[in-house]
Amino acid sequence: MPKDDWRHERAACLAQSRLLLVKVGSAVLSGPSGLDAAVMEGLATQLTLLRYIGGEQRSLVLVSSGAVAAGRAVLKAGGRNVENTGLAARQAAAAVGQGQLMRAWDRALRPHNMPTAQVLLTRDDLRARQRYLNVRNTFAELLQWGVLPIVNENDTVSVSELRFGDNDCLASLLLNLIGADVFINLTSAQGVLDGNPQKNAEARVMPCIEDVDRLDLAQLCGGKTTVGTGGMYSKLLAARRAAQIGVPTLILPGREPQVMLRAFAAAGLNALSAELEPFNGGTWVRPARHTIPRRKFWLAYQSEPGGVLQVDAGAAKALLEQGGSLLPGGVRGVEGSFQAGALVRVDFDGQALGVGLSNYGTAVLKKIMGRKRHEVAAILGDAHYPEVIHRDNLLLHAVV
Repeated sequence: MPKDDWRHERAACLAQSRLLLVKVGSAVLSGPSGLDAAVMEGLATQLTLLRYIGGEQRSLVLVSSGAVAAGRAVLKAGGRNVENTGLAARQAAAAVGQGQLMRAWDRALRPHNMPTAQVLLTRDDLRARQRYLNVRNTFAELLQWGVLPIVNENDTVSVSELRFGDNDCLASLLLNLIGADVFINLTSAQGVLDGNPQKNAEARVMPCIEDVDRLDLAQLCGGKTTVGTGGMYSKLLAARRAAQIGVPTLILPGREPQVMLRAFAAAGLNALSAELEPFNGGTWVRPARHTIPRRKFWLAYQSEPGGVLQVDAGAAKALLEQGGSLLPGGVRGVEGSFQAGALVRVDFDGQALGVGLSNYGTAVLKKIMGRKRHEVAAILGDAHYPEVIHRDNLLLHAVV
């Protein structure tokens, strides 16, 4: 395979894209005084033009952070500083700022005649199958109407530290829901660095990540940004999830002038201006060669694991090398309190192997773990599941 094969892949994916998911972080949208109108106007122009580059209409979904930062700025102007207060205050700041954020986007997009729709989601909206389908149908209708959905976490009612854990995670889960074919993540950095800049001043941007699953993210990435909840760590976790369903990620510096249009210009698709300089920077994260079924993707990420199952070496080998299910005899420990049907994490020797739906709750599992099949039958009777987690309900190497 040619060394620059990924460059051709990047150009082809951008050229052939028909549904883009663009995520923009707080550090791109906001400054010391709150939302940066000039930055948002520039992004609005790019989003508008992206729809028609290449001669065919392209649909877009925008995941926009910035509500908490906008709310803090409004409150600070009124003499209230909420920078270092707790969850309730952050949620209240998001409630103040969400209206400010949507008004700012409306002002930026109005000159381009692009109607917008506010979509606020919690993880529960993606966990319950009927609600998931309702959300998907709503997106489909909005896109058919030519409306730009602007998505954010419904921070005011979210209960676990405003999350999904952040809008990078939310965006990665939306990829599956809307069927996006490219994920563009706009950040305050120039791209993904090949080392932690806090420890290595010589760290350089990686133009391509061949296999994001092999990266040691804890060692590679620094801390979170000062105004957001993410940072490069969460962006690469999102890129890992995207890669699993065959969606490439393009991480770009969001404050670079016309950066998205210039990235498309580098793909040979810019017919807007002969003076637009192509942008080959940022980081391209290649999709996985072997993708997972979208049902398993939904199953694995629809909620946080409710507990942990510790397994022995034999069970780990059966799962990883033989495509087996997890049987009661392979379970050596149960952590957490959960009911039958809950999502749980499977660990071996301190390492997470994957996640899956448990056929048994905590109390029953503690009775049957380590037991052979006939012993399980003696404890539970004939009406029991032979597997703790069936392989069809198990995703190995899940990003948790």
